[in-house]
Amino acid sequence: QVQLVESGGGLVQAGGSLRLSCAASGRAISIYTMGWFRQTPGKEREFVAAITRGDSIAYADSVKGRFTISRDGAKNTVYLQMNSLKFEDTAVYYCAAQGHPSSNWFQYDYWGQGTQVTVSS
Repeated sequence: QVQLVESGGGLVQAGGSLRLSCAASGRAISIYTMGWFRQTPGKEREFVAAITRGDSIAYADSVKGRFTISRDGAKNTVYLQMNSLKFEDTAVYYCAAQGHPSSNWFQYDYWGQGTQVTVSS
């Protein structure tokens, strides 16, 4: 069983920055692509960013140039540095991980519980 634990959410003013972290743990786990999604009430969960074991990266258009995803493979940890935050970035942010090799950026096997990010205007 794989557990993903997010941290780093909070309240920030528009234009500010936050850094999210997500650590994967479990016995004999194999983690491949790790990613971030977000969701607001009444809307579907949306893709934010993802990074493969080989450090290939994908971003949603809405965050390109403002968010940076990175990972520490040795620690099975992924980070999301969020700069120039906007009110519309307010959401619950979820960490996700793939337990098998895949070319699909949008389907994941494991999910964290989510961390709230609130951007005040």
